[in-house]
Amino acid sequence: MPDAADPAAMTARRKFRREGEERRRQDLIEATLDSVAEHGLQGASLRTIALRAGVTAGLIRHYFPGKEELLQEAYTALVGRMTEQAKAALAVEDASPRQRLAAFVAANLNAPIVDARVFSLWATFLGRANADPTLARAHREGYLGFRNEVEAVVAEVLAAERRKPDESELRRHAIAINAIIDGLWIEGCLAAEMFSPGELAAIGIKAIEAELGLAPEKQFRET
Repeated sequence: MPDAADPAAMTARRKFRREGEERRRQDLIEATLDSVAEHGLQGASLRTIALRAGVTAGLIRHYFPGKEELLQEAYTALVGRMTEQAKAALAVEDASPRQRLAAFVAANLNAPIVDARVFSLWATFLGRANADPTLARAHREGYLGFRNEVEAVVAEVLAAERRKPDESELRRHAIAINAIIDGLWIEGCLAAEMFSPGELAAIGIKAIEAELGLAPEKQFRET
């Protein structure tokens, strides 16, 4: 058995404790999202969340000062997860910037991001943002984080086209592209059965190509 004073053993215990506490925080966030999905923001009390997570309400307060902070973390996690899922699509080997953009758009307009439960949660949180500064801040940070990702991809695409947009042009493109994706995403979440597989992604890619002034590319269309 390792000596209690062994530095290596103490470091291992601290690491295990940190990992355990982070896992518990994530479990509480997931329980919060489940509770909000089932009961709404008002019905998702600390007691309801604690029951869902299999812990006591007192333990929740060990990790979060109160319900508002827990809701903020849950909304941040929801939006952040969507952004990370879309960013993962950018890791396409041997792809051109334009193909990477198409993959990014397609990821945003297909499952698991296009999902009725995800939309319901997003809309529930957003509906309270005007009256809740913590949720408003989380929404703003999530929006700007996603828009920054869009700007970075657009900058690569336009550089490949030998175009040098300034910051204001990149910003305008990112705002427009975010609006295109959001609109199609909402349609897909609310009425997925009305669209054929890949239809929303194809519409989104075409609209965004037009926004960026990209000429049709036969090889790109076939991939």
